[in-house]
Order: sequence, then structure tokens, then C-alpha cells
Amino acid sequence: MIPRLIEWSLRNRFLVACGTLLLIALGIFEVRRAPVDAIPDLSENQVIVFADWEGRAPREVEDQVTYPLSTQLQGLAGVKAVRAQSMFGFSLLTVIFRDDVDNYFARSRVLERLNSIGDSLPVGVSPKLGPDASGLGWVYQYYLDVDPSKGSYDLGRLRAEQDYFIRYALQSVPGVAEVASVGGFVRQWQIEVSSFKMKAAGVSLDEVMTAVGQSSLNVGGRVIEENGMEFVVRGLGLVKSAADLEHVVLREREGTPIFLRDVARIEVGGDFRRGALDVNGHEVVGGVVVMRTGENAHAVIKAVKEEIARIAPSLPAGVTIKPFYDRSELIDRTIGTLKHALIEEVILVTLAHIIFLFHFRSVLIVTFPLPVSILISFVLMRHFGITSNIMSLAGIAIAIGVLVDAAIVITENVIRHCEKAEEEKKCSVLSAQCSDGASGADGKKLSTDALSTEHYRLTAAETWQVTLKAAQQVGRPIFFAMAIIILAFVPVFALSGQEGKLFHPLAFTKTFAMIGSTILAVTIVPVLCALLVRGPFHREEDNWVMRALLRIYDPVLDWALTTG
Repeated sequence: MIPRLIEWSLRNRFLVACGTLLLIALGIFEVRRAPVDAIPDLSENQVIVFADWEGRAPREVEDQVTYPLSTQLQGLAGVKAVRAQSMFGFSLLTVIFRDDVDNYFARSRVLERLNSIGDSLPVGVSPKLGPDASGLGWVYQYYLDVDPSKGSYDLGRLRAEQDYFIRYALQSVPGVAEVASVGGFVRQWQIEVSSFKMKAAGVSLDEVMTAVGQSSLNVGGRVIEENGMEFVVRGLGLVKSAADLEHVVLREREGTPIFLRDVARIEVGGDFRRGALDVNGHEVVGGVVVMRTGENAHAVIKAVKEEIARIAPSLPAGVTIKPFYDRSELIDRTIGTLKHALIEEVILVTLAHIIFLFHFRSVLIVTFPLPVSILISFVLMRHFGITSNIMSLAGIAIAIGVLVDAAIVITENVIRHCEKAEEEKKCSVLSAQCSDGASGADGKKLSTDALSTEHYRLTAAETWQVTLKAAQQVGRPIFFAMAIIILAFVPVFALSGQEGKLFHPLAFTKTFAMIGSTILAVTIVPVLCALLVRGPFHREEDNWVMRALLRIYDPVLDWALTTG
């Protein structure tokens, strides 16, 4: 199979060259659009479920909300474990699925089960799904900075700006799963009732809650037709100010209405909260941008920054958005370090080829598969869903020293066969001249030095034949030698869990690059040898580096053979 592939490549040089150029273009395209992150995603395949039950103790939440939910969700297909936590007025469950289960399939199964168990939960409890994000989805965090010289805003006003303007704008960015608000106060109308006034007026707390709930409603009526036009009858009751609540009628006593202001005090206050956001000792309002599962972290952060710059002029005077966690900086430093390492390794390998081969066209042949193999690995990374991170790029860096081995062996063998063929042709030309009586002025036979290089230079057809023979001679051993090296990473592929998620990208990218270099060695490398290998050839002894190394290598080899 390998000899036939080499022969087909040499017979169809144009197709092989076009295919290689197309592969290079596709690789460059994939490099530009490859998802980039700092580290592999080691988090579990999870779906978050949460449910609110305000005012209830953790024990009640555990018995009536958390336990029914956890027992029902354990029976879903592909579920490994259900982790639950009960807190004051709140229940949080994390459903862990197997890694081979699609995340959106898992979310749909959980949602179906939640719809079927709603009757077993207390009235008013409605469990919801968390964002479609992984544990590594926290990519950007910011806070609202206020310039005191341009304006003064309380934490409630800043939280309202975050909740109703900034959050909605950032959630529209492609790849963002959720923007969570942190810090500040959620403004609300607070009704502080007086038990003494309520007792004096004969009003119960249930009446107050019912009256307030019914007063803050818009109602719809019928349509009235007048003069050929239709008018929609509406009742507007939404609360817009404290005065609207103060005039809410609780009941009538002897024809006199009892208003809410008679038994309570109405004011604007902050909702109950369990935490705060602190920056340099000052409480601030901020937000957390959570990325959707499988998205490009670097591209999402860039889009978020662009959206922040777009909405900045619409913020109140003196308010600016400042980041205090930006993963793109870590990504840039990580990828930059590996890029420098890759470039340095490519340069060092090329310099080693120049020093030891000392032949420009040969150096070009053996170096060409190096960048192309890297591009092939990026194409396969995109197909297998592997991001560009510190582990995947490290796999390419590890493989660089091996990527040129097959090309070196084939190129060296082709050069040696061409040298031998040229010597044989030179001898045959000299023998033909001697048989024809060719001699010098002194009557002696012509030496090989007297022949013109045109007499014994290999033609294109002869070079093709020699290249085919030389490449087929070492093609199969090279192919299986590279296959053995690739199989050495089988134990890494056998890892599972977080270890597998950490090291699989390294093993995959190294394997992809070696597969690319092996394929190039039996396709494009023989084609390049047939086109670029030309005489005059230099012996190894002509290179002073090789001459010095051979002085050490030859005696050691002779000693090993004699003692063995």
C-alpha cells in the first residue's frame, strides 16, 4: 500500500501539490478561527437546577424541595450523580451527566422531568434551570466606577442601571449565557405596617397584602365603538409612586375608607441580600459574564469589551465600567508563551538541518512538512472540538522534533541513490568514451574530472525513477516506525475523568501532527525530492561538522560490532 501511494504521488505530482496547497489554506483558516482558552475545561458535564422558597429555613427547604427534586432527577438517562445543597429560602442542585451525553440533550431531559414533578412541590415553588455554561464559564467580571466630581449615585441607583440596562446589553452578545449582577441593593417598595394601628383600625395583615396585590394591576375591558372608531377600555393600576400606595383602600368602616397610609409607612428600600461586592475597601455594584458551553472564550471576551465600549456613552454621567477579572489577559500570556516556544523550536530545527545537511534544497524539503503538519493538526483539532490551550499547543511543541524524521530519512535516501546513480552514469559515459578511443593529448585515457557535468547529470526521468526506488525502499519502515511512536500515547488516551480531560488535548494534538507528517512524508516529500534534488552532490565528509562527528561515530560503531 505504501509503495503504491508513493508511486501514485510521483505520477500525479500536480494533484499532490494542489492538494497540499489547499490543505495549507484550510489550516491557516482554522488557525485564525480556532477557539482559544488558557486551560482545558476540566469541569463536569452538569446541569444546574435552582428553586426559591422565600422565608423558609434550610431544614424545610431540604425536606420539601431539595429531597423531592434530587430523588426524581436521579433516574434520568446518563446521570452519574446529583449533588444538592439547601440554604435559607433557596435550593441548589447540580445534576452530573456522563461526558458522552450532549449538554443540550441533558438540559432537555431535566426540563421534561421538572415539568412532571411540579405537583409534588410546595405551592409557589417553581424550579428553574441554570445557564448553559460549564464550571469554566466565568470569563469576565466588572464593576461600576463612579467619579464623584461628575455625579453621586447610591448603590440602589447603580444596581438598577446594572439590572435594567447593562445586563441586557451584555446578554445579547453572542456566546454569553448569563450576566449575573453582584452587589448593591435591588430597589423595592417597602410597606412597614404598624401592628397597633392595624389593631385599632381592625385590619389584618392578610387584608393589607390582598389590597396591595390587587391595587397594582392593569385590567382590560371591552372595545367601545364611536364615530367609526374603536376605543379600548383599560384600567391602569400599576404603582408609580409612594402616593399611589398610600391611597390604597384596605376596607371601609361606617362609610369611611381606611387607607394604607393609615396603618403603614411606605418607602423605597433595598431587597434582602446575603452578600456584597467590595473593591479596594469600597462597596460597589458589578456583574459577572458567564460564557456558554463550547464557545470561544477569547472571542466572547472581545465581543463583550466591544459592547461595553458601545454602551459607555449611554451610562449616567461619571459612571464607567471597569474590569477586575479578564481571562483574555491570561489567555494571551499563555498562548503567547507557547507561540514563542513553537517559533524558537522551528528555528532551531531548521538551523540543525542547515548545519548537518549543508544543502539548501534538501533543507527546504525536510523543513517543509514541519509547518504543514502543524496546520494539519489545527484542522483535525477543529473537527474533534479541541480548543487551542496550553495543553493542546504543548502537544504540538513536543512533537516538533519528531515531525521531520520521516522527511529526513526519505530525503537522505534519495540523495544517496542519486549520488550512486550519477557515479554509475559517469563510469558508463567514461567507459563508452574509452571504447571509442577517446584519449588526451598525451595518449592517456580521459579521467572523470575531464568530463563535463552534462555528460553524467541525471535527467528528469532518471531522477524520477531513482526517487521512486529510494522512497519505496524506506517508505514502509518509516510509516510503521511513526505508527509505533503514535501508539506510545495509547495509555494517555486511556485516562478518564479530570486526568483525561487535562492530558487528552496534548495526546490528540501530538498524534494529529505526527499523522500529518507521516502522510506528507509518503506524498509531497517524494514529489519535492523529484523536483529539487539535483547535483552536484556533496559527500558527508565534505561537511566539517559531519566529518568531526564521523571521526567519533565510526570507531565507536566498529568497537560495538567487534565486541558484540
